[in-house]
Amino acid sequence: MKFALFYEIPVARPWSRESELRAYQNTLEQAIRGDELGFHAFWTVEHHFLEEFSHCSNPEVLYGAVASRTQNIRLGYGVRLAPKPYNHPVRSAESAAVLDLISNGRVDFGTGRSSTRLELEGFGIHPNDTREMWREAIEHIVDCWTNEYSEFEGKHWSLPRRRVQPKPIQEPHPPIFAATASEGGHQMMGELGLGLCSFAVAAPPEDVARRIDIYRKAISGCIKPLGKFVNNQAAAFTMVNCAPTAEESRAISEESFLWYVKTSVGLIGTVATWLKEMKQELGTYDYLEPVQQAVESNAMNLLDFNYLTGAKAVLSGTPDQVVETAKEYEKAGVDLLLCLINPYKIPHEKAMQTIELMGKYVLPEFEAR
Repeated sequence: MKFALFYEIPVARPWSRESELRAYQNTLEQAIRGDELGFHAFWTVEHHFLEEFSHCSNPEVLYGAVASRTQNIRLGYGVRLAPKPYNHPVRSAESAAVLDLISNGRVDFGTGRSSTRLELEGFGIHPNDTREMWREAIEHIVDCWTNEYSEFEGKHWSLPRRRVQPKPIQEPHPPIFAATASEGGHQMMGELGLGLCSFAVAAPPEDVARRIDIYRKAISGCIKPLGKFVNNQAAAFTMVNCAPTAEESRAISEESFLWYVKTSVGLIGTVATWLKEMKQELGTYDYLEPVQQAVESNAMNLLDFNYLTGAKAVLSGTPDQVVETAKEYEKAGVDLLLCLINPYKIPHEKAMQTIELMGKYVLPEFEAR
């Protein structure tokens, strides 16, 4: 199993003029150190309007900065939002190709459709259109990457004959991943031959294993992948804090880990609420109904740090404890563990401590690159 640093770039209140500046400077410093210590990849989200939770709205600029300051670490779109009008497929193809060139082939191209009302409504996107937009966008992106000239007429996008340039250096194109949290989504990503980004929040390893098993069975039967090759890689998400003692790790992470889980669930539950307000079916977001019910019943208020650590839904503690829990994710079939090390308000120096301790004690226990 390999390890990736994963970022939302939160900016907790109270804000000053320099708050976002510091958040980006800190992220750069952490990425550079992660590269030096052997982390396999650096991934960030693309989110819009999510105050405090994520101020990472234009990650491709950040990727360029990271690429220019690192040597080995891969750069993961985690994810590029595909529906219209977030990103035109031609612009997505161009963005990833330029990054692939300046990083000398270090791009992993994660894709997704978005799952919060703030973002979808803010861009005028109907939730029930997102899945077909996402799939069509990937088809066009692959077309632009792999054909000398592209020409397409789809439901949501069209392009007269043009040479989309530049082309990526990876052949036939960068690995394509897709984000999902539902069991049906894991099935679909496997059937389409896409790499998996399993983004179930606070999921224990046994739940991750069950979902990855669904994905593996589906991808084993993939004959015609959405890309030009089957990308049989499973990435899973968790929060991580590593400290010299378990007590220090808990003191650092407890508030921020709980805040992140509860805020995440609240944000994604808004899509189900929104659709019900419009008196429409949940459609491809039907998996969010239990999430909405958990929010409305205040069930999330019962969540505590003991549950997260006891269920091994997060990695927290000493290096030995982090290794022990990480091995549960490896047993679950995870190829790449996406490690969110600074949710909400974890200080920069404590995020750096996690990177240092993982680089020295945790990564050597696994396949490091």
